[in-house]
Amino acid sequence: MGDVTISSKYQIVIPREVRKQLGLKAGQKLKVVVKGQVINLVPEIPLSELKGFLKGMDTSGVREHEERL
Repeated sequence: MGDVTISSKYQIVIPREVRKQLGLKAGQKLKVVVKGQVINLVPEIPLSELKGFLKGMDTSGVREHEERL
């Protein structure tokens, strides 16, 4: 990964390698998730990009028919 420094305006720059690896674009939104002393930045994915991403997934054994009622 890479190290970042918090600026006087409390801003950080995401290292180029990380941006490339995750395919981040300028203006893209990130969610900030805090757990204890750890900060996670999670990219928001538009619903239009999620269409069909589970196609072909095996759903057998996930839930019994009785549980769906």
